Amino acid sequence: MSSVVISGDTSGQVTLAAPAVAGTSTLTLQAATATSAVNTLGTAVASTSGTSIDFTSLPSWVKRITLQWNGVSTSGTSNLQVQLGTGSTSYTTSGYNCISTLTGSGSATTAASTGFVVVESAAAASTLYYGTMVITNINGNNWVATSQFGLATRNVTIWSSGSIALGAVVTAVRTTTVNGTDTFDAGTVNILYEG
Repeated sequence: MSSVVISGDTSGQVTLAAPAVAGTSTLTLQAATATSAVNTLGTAVASTSGTSIDFTSLPSWVKRITLQWNGVSTSGTSNLQVQLGTGSTSYTTSGYNCISTLTGSGSATTAASTGFVVVESAAAASTLYYGTMVITNINGNNWVATSQFGLATRNVTIWSSGSIALGAVVTAVRTTTVNGTDTFDAGTVNILYEG
């Protein structure tokens, strides 16, 4: 068996070994100037103002996006939602197939087409959202999403899932509200994307 060893400048090494079987195997590494092109953590954004939180300039090779919400709150009662952007951050605002269910006190289920929605049946300005949404490329420009959130202020859990067929490659992700006018007033949001 042949192998290639890549040694670090000061310590550590990576060994790539060919399998001990007939034939050929190919490992393709993503080209990038970032520290890691395969798994990149963004910079956390304070969700304390504005009507949306955008993560833009995603590379074309992205296949999995994870949004993380830590104590996110808004000024009103509109449900939160996530929308995907294409091109020069033109966000898709229709065509989503999404359903979200809240379990616990005040259980509710909501279907949505304007984004990947996170339903809260008793939303208030003091509601704090904690959780993640994972959005995965299934093929072409088709994406599926799943999420799980907890609301510590009400001891409930929210689940959601959905899909969207886009007309172009994803370049951005937006967190906003369904009404688009409630403003963020607490917490942080971050993104992790992978190739």
